[in-house]
Amino acid sequence: MTTIYITSFGWDQPAGAPAANLTFDLRTHFRDPHKRPEFRYLTARDQVVVDTVLSTPGIRPLVASIAGAVAAYASGPVAADITVAVGCVGGRHRAPSVAMLLAGMLTELGYEVAVDHRDIDLPVLTR
Repeated sequence: MTTIYITSFGWDQPAGAPAANLTFDLRTHFRDPHKRPEFRYLTARDQVVVDTVLSTPGIRPLVASIAGAVAAYASGPVAADITVAVGCVGGRHRAPSVAMLLAGMLTELGYEVAVDHRDIDLPVLTR
């Protein structure tokens, strides 16, 4: 069975983007909770952050599209695991929130899913 590996990460973290079959960049088109002082030191482990990110116009359709792309990869003739990378600036807010929503959608579709929030516990980036 194909396993879907989802990694959330921060583009501006030292490690940069991980290797992946599909990589999604949330930096430009979706508002950053980091810019709100009351959210800066929170992460996607805080429900208010997740709610804020997932209420952003365009996020849910984007995640549904990513799930569709994963399904297309999985239906190919080679049975291989699929890696999806989702990045925002620091990897603490948008990327892990989207990664969790994507994981839930893919699990509901019957895929085995593993999620890694690579940068969620790194220090807050100063900008």
